[in-house]
Amino acid sequence: MILILRDCPYLDTVNRDVLDFDFEKVCSVSFHNHNVYACLVCGKYFQGKSQDSHANYHCLQMDHHVFINLKTQQIYCLPDDYEVIDSSLDDIKYLLNPTFTNDQIKELDNNTKLSRALDDSKYLPGIVGLNNIKNTAYVNVIIQSLARIPTIRNFLLNVDNIKNNKSPLVQTFSELLRKIWNPKNFKAQVSPHELLQAIQNASQKRFNIRESSDPLDFLPWFLNALHKDLGGTKQPNSSIIYKAFSGDIQISTDKPIQKSIDGDDDDSSSDSENNEENKKSKIKYSNSISKQPFLFLTLDLPPKPVFKDDQDKSIIPQIPLFNLLSKYDGTTETILSNGEIKKYKILSLPNYLILCVKRFSKNNFFIEKEPTIVNFPIKNLDLNDYLPPGSPKSKFNLLATIKHEGDPSSGNYSVYVNHKGNDKWFEMHDLSIKETMPQLIAVSECFFLIYEKIN
Repeated sequence: MILILRDCPYLDTVNRDVLDFDFEKVCSVSFHNHNVYACLVCGKYFQGKSQDSHANYHCLQMDHHVFINLKTQQIYCLPDDYEVIDSSLDDIKYLLNPTFTNDQIKELDNNTKLSRALDDSKYLPGIVGLNNIKNTAYVNVIIQSLARIPTIRNFLLNVDNIKNNKSPLVQTFSELLRKIWNPKNFKAQVSPHELLQAIQNASQKRFNIRESSDPLDFLPWFLNALHKDLGGTKQPNSSIIYKAFSGDIQISTDKPIQKSIDGDDDDSSSDSENNEENKKSKIKYSNSISKQPFLFLTLDLPPKPVFKDDQDKSIIPQIPLFNLLSKYDGTTETILSNGEIKKYKILSLPNYLILCVKRFSKNNFFIEKEPTIVNFPIKNLDLNDYLPPGSPKSKFNLLATIKHEGDPSSGNYSVYVNHKGNDKWFEMHDLSIKETMPQLIAVSECFFLIYEKIN
């Protein structure tokens, strides 16, 4: 039987400045993750609370008495081992496990009220920095972008939707989103450490905390992994991932068939040529048409032109987004390295459209980056011309865009996000956040564009 007391003589020793529940919840001594408690005086994690536990030894050695169970959010006083019930500790419990009601979730995009951290700094819920653990900027920009998608965010902010889900990937992503949108954070930043650990394990170290990677490789893996762990199938709308991002595309493929035919004997010149070369080769194609779902569309930049002015300075070319989207008009041919000719036609568009600009190309020696600037609209992107006749009207507003600056191997990823409550744009690079003008976004070296369909 657990003794419960409302008064605890050690509550004045609780130090909120050292509390950080973002990291993996394992004992700092045994490295086990079962029955772990956090010391509310020094912030360290220890296993158990019995007389021979690491938490109890820490209590006796350091004279730290107040501990919280990281799973149940129950607070105990050691070594007397009684539960403490005190409303002054509710903010710590909420920091450990932020929760949202349906009404609170509905109002997130309308909120313009600033929250205050313990250091007296102000922040806007949803606009908080993410720690870069080693080389994880490529993950941070994807997380910050997905945190703007109401279909995904609202579902995962409601813990009732995933209370029976056993996937560490889903649980840690939900927890991180709840911390990003928490209006009662102790600091204006969050660490994605637990999600990164889950990503590393689920991908079998394909995406490693210590190694940088390409967001274009990470995004499809992450979306498909979430889709699968949320019970998704190949059926439309079988998970929130498909509900948000899934569209349909028609692919017409002309596959080359090598055939040899006899030369033409119509005139003397061709006769003499055919005497020297009895046969000539002619390529024919077999055609197939298929319908496939997509979660994002890739856009190919034209071959890199190099222009120089009178002073021998390089000029970075620019190209409208609609020029790149012509790939999906159903008539433009895309020739693959194996000789196949493909034509793409959009059949239906999702509520949230992800466009990926392929800026990097690899060869046997190095990775090359294409710096062409893509000019894109921030509001009212009209894609009706790319849809079959009679399709519902489709216009989109930009929610987020990821850019890459610098060399391919040592450059930086950052993301521009829109806060709907005040319709302001923010540039986010790990822990750095600054407000920016929409005019600057449209001339950045965009890598990803995420648009929201508007009525």
